[in-house]
Parts: sequence; structure tokens; C-alpha cells
Amino acid sequence: MKTIIAATAAVLMALPAMAQTIQAGSYKVDPAHSKVGFEIPHLVISSVEGNFRTFEGTLDLKEKFESSTVSVSVDVGSIDTGVKDRDDHLKSPDFFDAAKFPKMTFKSASVKGTPANFQLVGDLTIHGVKKKVTFDGKYLGAVKDAFGQQKVAFTATTKISRKDFGLKWNNVVEAGPVVGDEVTIKLSIQGAKPVAEAKK
Repeated sequence: MKTIIAATAAVLMALPAMAQTIQAGSYKVDPAHSKVGFEIPHLVISSVEGNFRTFEGTLDLKEKFESSTVSVSVDVGSIDTGVKDRDDHLKSPDFFDAAKFPKMTFKSASVKGTPANFQLVGDLTIHGVKKKVTFDGKYLGAVKDAFGQQKVAFTATTKISRKDFGLKWNNVVEAGPVVGDEVTIKLSIQGAKPVAEAKK
């Protein structure tokens, strides 16, 4: 019994270290197990949440974590807030103008901190406007799935002003603006190492 307890304790103590272990390599973002979401104030007292259904990207993880890079491209036309009329309005020239600016992109410039608590700095381009932003992130670890494919995962969030990117449409009610300015972007990303590379 003491042996079982000791073994269990050893595993639990090792979990934080396991989560921090960097599995270096190039990973493709797995859309089926990832999410690019956002939240924005609505009518001052509430908020609207949504996500983008179509996106792709690459995570290039290095043994020296600070040298890692991230590149992501999002299909603006895949926006989904659960209400078709609202989504159509968001895709219109009033907001994203998806026909003219079909992609939203992020390309990292630097990584600072530790895997458990890092800052991902890079260029975010929305509506044809490029701005430097900083994501606060957390590396969740690495694991092999049932097919032996190496997977990694992390979460990251940032806040931006939509008006800084030219998304300025608004209306006003008694309480204030219908649509708030500050947008919270929430990433939950799982990357998969291509099978050919995973077998090396």
C-alpha cells in the first residue's frame, strides 16, 4: 500500500514538470481541437461572444522556448456569434468588410517568459491594419495521441481596441454605445506534428 501511495505522489509531483516540457518541432494548428474566440461588450451591461470557424497556422517550438514562433491566418468570413443576421452585419463593410479583407493574421516577433507564463508579441493584422499586440499565454504541455502523433497545446489571451483596426461602426442607446470598443481575444490552440516528422 505504501508503495502505491509513494508512486502516486511521485506522479503528481511530476505533473507540473511534464506540462512544462517542450517538445521541439514544427506543428500545424489542429482546427478540430482548437478555438479562436472573442468577447466584446454589448449595450454596456452585457457582452457578445463568438469565434471563427476556419483558420490555419504553424507553431515552431524550439528547445530554447524564447526562440519559438507562431503564425496564424483566420478566415474572417467564418465568424460565428450564433446569430446569422449579426454575423452578416459583422462581415459587412460596417465592420470587417470580409469581401475586401478576407483574412486576419498574426505573426509572432518574440516570446518572453516561461512556458507556464509567457508573453507572445507579434503583428496582428485586421481589416488591412497591422498593429503590435501582446498575448498572455500558458503552455499546457505535450502528449502523443492514440495514433502516436505528437500534440502540444497552449492558451493565450489579449485585449485590443477594435477602433485601432478601423472597425468603428457604432450606435448609441440610453446607457451608452451598442458595441463596446475593447475586444478580448481568446485562443485555445492544439498543434499536431506532421506524421512524417513525428516518425523521425
